[in-house]
Amino acid sequence: MKRLAVTLVLLISIGATAQRHDGQQMRKGPQMDMTAEQMATLQTKHMVLALDLTKTQQDKVYNINLENAKFKKEKWDEIKAAKENGEWEKPSSEERFEMANARLDRQITLQEKMKDILNDKQYETWKKFTHHKKMHGSKRMQERGRRG
Repeated sequence: MKRLAVTLVLLISIGATAQRHDGQQMRKGPQMDMTAEQMATLQTKHMVLALDLTKTQQDKVYNINLENAKFKKEKWDEIKAAKENGEWEKPSSEERFEMANARLDRQITLQEKMKDILNDKQYETWKKFTHHKKMHGSKRMQERGRRG
């Protein structure tokens, strides 16, 4: 009887912890509660540590990061507001194409700006860690069940 009770408690506890928790549909990114300036500052400092940037490079990179952070924050707030109002709908294939095309254009522009600012060694290092970040980001999204 004692074994049965222990087994039953064990099964119930495993079953309770194994339940899927959907929580919020739109998960908050780790930086979305920060201002655009704070996000740009942190990202720039990470880049200073990784790339050993000079002061002039830091200022230029900060401005680029600030511009990107403002854009990202603006889009996040738009989507969040639309979801809260119930106006948000899943984008059509044409809209997804347009968004992907615009995102790639922004990435190309960013890459060109970074190539102008960084020296060759810094640029190669930057390319490696942005590529690494992209690859691991898609893995995390697949693990969370957003894609795949």
